[in-house]
Amino acid sequence: MYSSIIKQIASLQIILGIIIIIPSIVAIIYQEWYSFAGFVISGIFTSLIGFMIYRWLKTSQEPEYKHSLAIAALGWLIIILFGAIPYYITALITPLDIMQAFVPEGFNYTSSLLHFRNPLHSVFESTSAFTTTGLTMAYNEPSVGKTILFYRSFSQWVGGAGFIVMALAVFKNIPGQSAILLYNSEASGTKLRANVIETARSIWKVYFVITFIMFIYLLIGTIIILPEYPISEAVFDAVNHAMTGQSTGGFSTLDDSIAGYHSVQMEILHILPMLIGGFSIPFLYRFIFLKEFNQIWKDIQTRAMIIASIFGSVVLSLMLFKPEVVSNPFREGVFQFVSALSTTGWQTSNIGGWDDISILFIVAGAMIIGGSAGGTVGGIKIIRALLLQKGLIWHINKVFLSKNTLKTVKFNHKILLSQEMNAELARAGLFTLIYILFVFISTVFTVYFMNENFTLADALFESASAQGTVGLSVGITDPSMSPILEIIYIIQMWTGRIEIIPVMVLLRVLIYGSKPSII
Repeated sequence: MYSSIIKQIASLQIILGIIIIIPSIVAIIYQEWYSFAGFVISGIFTSLIGFMIYRWLKTSQEPEYKHSLAIAALGWLIIILFGAIPYYITALITPLDIMQAFVPEGFNYTSSLLHFRNPLHSVFESTSAFTTTGLTMAYNEPSVGKTILFYRSFSQWVGGAGFIVMALAVFKNIPGQSAILLYNSEASGTKLRANVIETARSIWKVYFVITFIMFIYLLIGTIIILPEYPISEAVFDAVNHAMTGQSTGGFSTLDDSIAGYHSVQMEILHILPMLIGGFSIPFLYRFIFLKEFNQIWKDIQTRAMIIASIFGSVVLSLMLFKPEVVSNPFREGVFQFVSALSTTGWQTSNIGGWDDISILFIVAGAMIIGGSAGGTVGGIKIIRALLLQKGLIWHINKVFLSKNTLKTVKFNHKILLSQEMNAELARAGLFTLIYILFVFISTVFTVYFMNENFTLADALFESASAQGTVGLSVGITDPSMSPILEIIYIIQMWTGRIEIIPVMVLLRVLIYGSKPSII
């Protein structure tokens, strides 16, 4: 059993090593030679370890259904840990004077690359990157160097579509049943083609095409809106923001996220990538490649995402109109709500200065719900929220039906019998309960370990941001935070990316093995 799990994880590690080496190209372009060494060493080490383990266990049996979720959970944990190595090695071997050269001209703060000499900070950054969260230990982002900036964004882009999906797209020799089990463990059964391998490749095709379109869109938009902005910086920003926008990761190349542009037009420009990132990949596939343009309203999640974005933005903006809350209520309210609902995490407002009611609204109305299932988002997903809403109305209406009436419900273009609807509601309700329980427990720990300047609403916001892989912050997350709280957020981001259940299955396998037991 364990050899089967480790073998599949080793295959992911081989790919991870290659991914780690890719940013060394950026290091060559910008002549960041210590970063180049750090990434090459880390990448070769990671792939070599993975290759050796894979060869050693090559003849082990293929995974069964009971193994697939454990592979997803442990695989993502290994990716996070090995993905932290480039941060740590680069920070360790880079001299302080070279680090300080990364600090933009006119500023005199200490390079944030120094923070990554703390292994826990490196693991936190890696977790936030690969889980597409966006919380960061790089307090002043531009001071870590172009290579690290690119690696953060690239990690989010790769993590958004999924490592297991990538493995299926790359490795041609994974048996059919194993491929199906592994795919379902990460992609929740999203299907674009009849064959799982072809589906995985189609997902990456859609993902790449849309990211490229967003790159062109952001580059042209930046050149038009900010003609004085250096073209080289515009290209670099567009590449990174296209990746972090499509992956709903939210890392930025700027010190204050998108607010660093100091331009309302640039903020408007970046709303579209967030919205598209919040849509499901199956919808984008049908819309772009099959030209089913009516899906923009016919698809239940896309329609709900658009309506929720408009309605929620207006409500939050009105709530922020209170005196001395924010200077531009509509501008900040719209951007932050879309960022929270899509779980992107780009930020243009000092959320720590908001009143508690506005914070609670964006948590409950956006961050916990998240975007579309089948996309790169976090949260409980719109489809579950719609199902729970439909189920509540259905249960109330059942009271008024006669005993002989066939009790069915129409949801997402399907007719479900009573037993089927109850099963769907049970799954959605159980997941939502566990999800909220995780947020609650994290909030309690946050209140205990956070700085006394923050409130209970701030603690809830930060916890929901970590669990929902959102990345918006009230300021609790920074290099000076409690190590215990940092570890809790790492666990939340990890469980939030793979939707909790695989982690619980992994714990069960580690404690009791995979043998069935009577409860």
